[in-house]
Amino acid sequence: MAFHLVFPTLPEMWQGFLHLLFPEVCVACAQDLPSTGSCFCLKCQLALSPSDMHLSKENEFTDRFWGRLPLYSGAALYYFTRKSPIQRALHQLKYHNKPDVGVQIGREFGKRLRQSEVFRSVDLIVPVPLHPRKERLRGYNQSAMFAQGLSESMDIPWSGSALVRNRFTESQTRKKRIERFQNVEQVFSVRKPGLLEGRHLLLVDDVLTTGATLEICGQQLLQIPGTRLSMATIAIAEI
Repeated sequence: MAFHLVFPTLPEMWQGFLHLLFPEVCVACAQDLPSTGSCFCLKCQLALSPSDMHLSKENEFTDRFWGRLPLYSGAALYYFTRKSPIQRALHQLKYHNKPDVGVQIGREFGKRLRQSEVFRSVDLIVPVPLHPRKERLRGYNQSAMFAQGLSESMDIPWSGSALVRNRFTESQTRKKRIERFQNVEQVFSVRKPGLLEGRHLLLVDDVLTTGATLEICGQQLLQIPGTRLSMATIAIAEI
């Protein structure tokens, strides 16, 4: 009986070496990732509630803005539920200095959006901005990290300076819809609107809850002539 030794190729050896130095871990539980192409481990994937909103121009995401904002389309990658992997991942992204979580989830969602007819006409990705003081404290804008990941997968540019936040506001986390809306009124403005004229903009944030912040940002962007507006978030929460 003949035995044949199979040796790994140089690229395989290099990938193995990199994994030892910089192991890829689940964005929710920090366990080692299998080669599934997802940024969540198998256990966390089973506990997630993914959506297919990106396949339809009108869906429950756009329904949340009905009568408030003329959206072209909108989609969230996951449904937000308490004590779920997506809640843990978002907590890591926002409060534990894990900007790469946003980038990885953005890459994953970007692959899906790129396959959707609805989102193929997007020209520019625009993240909801943080106030400069808050961004300095956190070290980054979590929505910008999400935008970066989307940009890499969709091969579409993103701009962290197209929309700016002029005033520092309180956290929206525990506020009701009308309180959220009042909290962000007259907070945002568009920088160099002439560069955005006639473009299909994808406004992105981490979570859609009442939609107050996205609505105010969207109103500013839709004042630009010829603009079409779509939105994308990592998750959508019940209200």
